[in-house]
Amino acid sequence: MSEIPAKATESEDPSDGARAGVAGDSAVAGATGGATGDAMTRPRGDARTEPTNTPWGGASSGPSDAARPRTADASTGSRAGDPTDSGTDAGADNGAENGVDIDRATAVPPGGPQGGAPVVPPAQPSVVPPAEPSDVPPVEPSGELMGDAMWQSSPPGSIYDYIKVASFSIGADGLVDQWSLRAEQLFGISPERALGMDPIEAFFEPDQRERGQRKMAEILDGREWTGVVPFRMPAGGDGEPGAEGLAEVYVMPTTTEDGERAAVCIVVDVRTLRSIETDLAASQAIFGQSPFGFLLIDTDLRVRRANKRFASVFGGNVESHRGRTVHDYLPRSEGDRVAATLRRVLETGDSITDMHVTGFIPGSDERRHWSINLYRVHSGTGRPIGIAWLGTDITSRRAAAREAAAARRNLALLNEAGARIGNSLDLETTARELLDVVVPGFCDLATVDLYQGLLAGDETPRALADGSAELRRVAFASAVSDAPFIGGPAPVAVGAVHHYPFNSPCADALRTARPQHVPAEDGGLIQSTLAVPMVAHDTVVGLAQFSRTKGSEPFGDRDRALAVELAARAAVCIDNARLYRREHERALILQRSLLPPGDPEASGLDIACRYLPGNAATEVGGDWFDVIELPGHRTALVVGDVMGRGLRAAVAMGELRTAVRTLALLDLEPAEVLSALDEIARGLGTPGGVQQATRAARQPRDADLSEVYLATCVYAVYDSVTRRCTFANAGHLPPVLVEPGESALMLDVPPGMPLGVGGEPFEEVEVELPEGALLALYTDGLVESRDHPLDEGLQAFVGALTDPSRPLEDVCDHVLNTLDTHHGEDDIALLMARVQGLPADSVGDWTLPREPRSVGRAREYARTQLTAWDLEPLVDTAELLVSELVTNALRYGEGEIRLRLLLDRTLVCEVWDAGLVQPRRRRARDTDEGGRGLQLVGLLSASWGSRRTPRGKTVWFELPLPDGGTPLTDPAEALLSLF
Repeated sequence: MSEIPAKATESEDPSDGARAGVAGDSAVAGATGGATGDAMTRPRGDARTEPTNTPWGGASSGPSDAARPRTADASTGSRAGDPTDSGTDAGADNGAENGVDIDRATAVPPGGPQGGAPVVPPAQPSVVPPAEPSDVPPVEPSGELMGDAMWQSSPPGSIYDYIKVASFSIGADGLVDQWSLRAEQLFGISPERALGMDPIEAFFEPDQRERGQRKMAEILDGREWTGVVPFRMPAGGDGEPGAEGLAEVYVMPTTTEDGERAAVCIVVDVRTLRSIETDLAASQAIFGQSPFGFLLIDTDLRVRRANKRFASVFGGNVESHRGRTVHDYLPRSEGDRVAATLRRVLETGDSITDMHVTGFIPGSDERRHWSINLYRVHSGTGRPIGIAWLGTDITSRRAAAREAAAARRNLALLNEAGARIGNSLDLETTARELLDVVVPGFCDLATVDLYQGLLAGDETPRALADGSAELRRVAFASAVSDAPFIGGPAPVAVGAVHHYPFNSPCADALRTARPQHVPAEDGGLIQSTLAVPMVAHDTVVGLAQFSRTKGSEPFGDRDRALAVELAARAAVCIDNARLYRREHERALILQRSLLPPGDPEASGLDIACRYLPGNAATEVGGDWFDVIELPGHRTALVVGDVMGRGLRAAVAMGELRTAVRTLALLDLEPAEVLSALDEIARGLGTPGGVQQATRAARQPRDADLSEVYLATCVYAVYDSVTRRCTFANAGHLPPVLVEPGESALMLDVPPGMPLGVGGEPFEEVEVELPEGALLALYTDGLVESRDHPLDEGLQAFVGALTDPSRPLEDVCDHVLNTLDTHHGEDDIALLMARVQGLPADSVGDWTLPREPRSVGRAREYARTQLTAWDLEPLVDTAELLVSELVTNALRYGEGEIRLRLLLDRTLVCEVWDAGLVQPRRRRARDTDEGGRGLQLVGLLSASWGSRRTPRGKTVWFELPLPDGGTPLTDPAEALLSLF
């Protein structure tokens, strides 16, 4: 045996509680009483025993066994036969309870205290009587009478199966001479190996062997010893050290047939006793302290034992429940189901967990719910002896679960409402989305009424306060075959306008903004109706009614709160849709007001245009186009797109369009126009304007809170005399040109950066357009959508321009019908122009030397050309104005002078020179002899101006044709007006 620490016997001794644990554990497990003898291995001699009565009433070895060496196991024939006798040997109890070890062994004189007979212990200290007879199934003993003793055999499941009692004997030489089967099971050593083994050498650590040998000598001298001994199994064949253990040992001196000293050892596994003690404590807790109901049901499906908790629920004491069946506690159908389950558990051994059982308790009509766990109980040998029933009252848990399930359903309904309501910005669609959510998940019938004034765009409908304003039925849903909403009045059709009587619950709900219960009519289909006002931002926008038919659960407080929440969510979405519709209409009105009215006209161009706003579900974009007439029968074509949507984009578009027209009238080059427009775009979102935006661009913009406005734009200037067009592009899609007899192509115009980015110059490209060519400018809404990428849209657009000779209006319609223009995702702007150059006979062009005679020649050229054009009424005025312009060119200009007359819808006269100084009109004083030439030009012409050219400047004036609606100014009156 291994090292024996000094305190081993005091800390490891099995107490009375451990011994009592055997009885408690056997009661819970249903173990039966009785024991089977442990036959010892008898290699030499024929052991004989004579039965004698023990204090437990069973057969045991008599006193004569002490004088007979090599007896069978000391426990042979012993049994706990008398269930009423719980007495134990005092000496054995003292040894076990005090934990006697080798140093505290009790010496017994040789021959024993009486007549030299050795003392044979009446029982082992760890063996206790089993539990009361009622807890163990009865066992029918079998045996035969021999003298005064009854030799009995017990079925498997005795208490010795739990405490593992073993025995072996030691001969006079101190070696093992007998080894029982129980010893083989406990120590794991076969009899062949154990016989002749020195127990001190085998089980003790080396440093304890000397003291062990001394104790062995004392034992062989006739001294008894009992104690708790830690030991180590002998090493196995593989060299691994043996396992450690703890055993309670009772050593009794004996003598052999030859009169030599020997000893018999009784061994009990202490760790098993500790486990039995723990099991007993658990058993006592289950039957006496557990808050759960516990039953022990026998193989006949009758209650063998119930704990206090079960008895407190079903009345009576613990004993009154013995012998009952599940039908005594449960309704018949439920009892049959549970009995079948019990029988299946007993037959198969499969456990049942969380089986729900419903029934009633005595004295109450409330239906109760229990969760039952069932498992089969076995004896120590594995024989099924019954079923353990562990029940928990889950009535309140079931109620809480129902509440939680209802709350989860309501939450799921709210989540569904959040996901499905408000996906559209259309009022009627939003109302139908609400009904799709609530029918049939929440109610059987539902309607939505909205104020007619709000639908018409009014902010506050009349008679809103008393609930009598007109409403329109916008949605209706039914899960009962379109049954009428309520019995009595005729149902209101969807789209009809109506109002509720002043004293009706519906009108009251509209007045108070609180839900009202609408009483159901007798004999009708409806059982319960809720009239819930739809309130958004403290404003009632309509009324929703939810109804449940007979057979459904009436509306409760939780349903009322859920209905209010659903109606409020729908009301917010409806109000947002109403506000969006109003803003969309205003933005559309603003945008249309900023576009060119009607079909624009231009000199030398045939113009056609289209503008398609996005649908009501999308906000208004910032697309625009413009056609601007420039001096010299030139035309500026503009198409742009402000990034963003809504009123902001429309306002920004208006500002940029106005700026483009202003810059165009300054007659700047296209690149200069876009550069100035870029500065303006950067200043749109900055409070300080363009200068503030320029300064902010040079500084870090870590905390810049200004809004950013970006736009794309293509700006083209077409000269009808030369048929040349100059393009500049700011991040816009390229123009498309279709020449006669050729396929359409996209012009290679450098795109540049969008307006509002800044920092990059814009490039110009000049292209000569042949007569009859078709030029198309457009925005991205025409060629790009969610379903069609930009490249595909551009190719489709180019492919649609196949016949430029058709009328422009037909070409526009063909393009819009061919392409996917009905997606409504973005605005669409399309501007198409067919080139019609100014005829050569409508142009007069002369070059004059820089000399005074050139003034007279200029008047002569003008008179001759106007006469050829049959414009005699304009000759005098034209001669006077040409004389003034040529004179100014001679006095203030440089280089040669060029005179050009252009006839189209008006008469334009241009005087070119190489000077860079622009003429400036001023008001002459009365005493001044000169300085009135430009004043005279302004009085006699319809318009005049000057512009820079690559080689100087051009001063021009324009006169209306005589057949036009503009009256001609008399030169004489104009001259007199100067003085």
